[in-house]
Amino acid sequence: MEAKILVFIVFLEVFLSSNLVVVVKSEGGGSWELLKNSIGISSMHIQLLQNDRIITFDRTDAGPSNLTLPKGRQCPIISGRKDCYVHAVELDMVNNLSVRPLTVLSDTWCSSGSMLPDGKLIQSGGYGHGEKVVRTLEPCRTCDWKEDYNVLISPRWYASNQLLPEGNIIVVGGKLQFSYEFIPKSPRPEDHKVHDLPFLKETRYSSGIPNNLYPFTHLSPDGNLFIFANNRGILLNYVKNIVVRTYRVMPGNVARNYPSTGSSVLLPLHLSEKLMPEAEVFICGGTKPDSFNKARAGIFLEASRTCGRLRITAADPNWEMEEMPIRRVMGDMIMLPTGDVLIINGAANGTAGWRYARVPVHNPVIYRPAEPVKAVRFEVLKAATSPRLYHSTAHLLSDGRVLVAGSNPNHNYNFTVPFPTELSVEAFSPPYLISGKPRPAINAIKPGKNLAYKQRISVEFQLNLKVGQLGKVYLTMVAPSFTTHSFSMNQRVLVLAVNGVRTMSGGGEYAVEGDAPGSAAYAPPGYYQLFVVHEGVPSVAKWVHIK
Repeated sequence: MEAKILVFIVFLEVFLSSNLVVVVKSEGGGSWELLKNSIGISSMHIQLLQNDRIITFDRTDAGPSNLTLPKGRQCPIISGRKDCYVHAVELDMVNNLSVRPLTVLSDTWCSSGSMLPDGKLIQSGGYGHGEKVVRTLEPCRTCDWKEDYNVLISPRWYASNQLLPEGNIIVVGGKLQFSYEFIPKSPRPEDHKVHDLPFLKETRYSSGIPNNLYPFTHLSPDGNLFIFANNRGILLNYVKNIVVRTYRVMPGNVARNYPSTGSSVLLPLHLSEKLMPEAEVFICGGTKPDSFNKARAGIFLEASRTCGRLRITAADPNWEMEEMPIRRVMGDMIMLPTGDVLIINGAANGTAGWRYARVPVHNPVIYRPAEPVKAVRFEVLKAATSPRLYHSTAHLLSDGRVLVAGSNPNHNYNFTVPFPTELSVEAFSPPYLISGKPRPAINAIKPGKNLAYKQRISVEFQLNLKVGQLGKVYLTMVAPSFTTHSFSMNQRVLVLAVNGVRTMSGGGEYAVEGDAPGSAAYAPPGYYQLFVVHEGVPSVAKWVHIK
């Protein structure tokens, strides 16, 4: 009898912990829209291309997805077996949300990626036979993945990528890989060797719980690379392989990287004609260093609600700590075109990993870094209905909404467990889209959409003001990110130097005069979303290219 009671109690605890959610309030700023009930796959990795198509993919070793290859498409051999299921898709955000199946042959599980300056998606590493693969996808209506095997020198599983001023990509870390290398491979000697990075070995919590996978990488405006792993960061001269700065440990005894997954962004770079911009990193969430082991034993520790800001270009940088309204692990931090930060997805208890999280956090939070009063920087927003836990994603769209997809804390596709595999795609509209304020609309970019560094530009826009005069106007450029495992690689917001705003006609037509970024260290070459922001409301973006 006692044994039966014990089993019942354990079952009840699991049931309750699986069904608890964090909903701070039912109403809040912003709104949610279900775009598609299913895209056929669970979105583990995601990238927006310059044709406004989303590329998203899962892994190839999780068994069948919910989408099969179209008739006439030959089923490939993957891992020695015939596989007729789709593991990657293109989602057209412009034309009726159509889904186009893509074919990926090697295992992309927990891989990384970037957009090359020419607009190709380059994607690296993964698991097993995919760990040294480099894949590319061109932005065209019929293009599919091209895969080059054994391009990477070291296996890269749970690594991070960053686009560099030279237009190439640095690939940092990976499981048991305490090094970095560059892609695409060129004749340069440095592309054909592995560069040791002892920092990645030093920051491991233990061999079983690294807490430093998917390290946070941010390109500093001085051309060096900021790397954060576990609880501290360095500034790396990746050309000479020299650590030029070592930063203080982030306070709080919280691990921030996988599997104790927090998230990180580089706050907006405010550009001027002459001065190098200050750079500030913002890191939020995570959990106790041993949370992974506790979760394996059925104990789901509370996640952290702490955040830290570090001005990495300051003479004597110190962490400025703050607290989110909601504790969170596996949250995604998405930079908005206004320069604010959206924190979305994740859980309040547990850690990353298969079935190791509990208590989904349904409320996004917005963080306004320019607000001088700490107490009002955070705002809790309208709750979602679907939990988004391990292997969920988020990405800024050109219309200012944030796409939210994925969540699969299961070994394969499973729809009968407390936290089932999620195939749906939603869009969250931040408060600026439902504020009732007039929204600017870009009419023209002069001299054109192909920009040169330090170039003077004029952005003509329409704004139908009902009452009052023109308010604060500024220009932002947003680099599209490759998002997976709560880190948006290459994410970057540039607030351009503005020289003035002029009225073009009495019909609400204006032009804002600004300067393109002055250096590839500020804005690595490639495609960006250009927004006009008026009184906190962004336009729909126009894609520009800089080199």
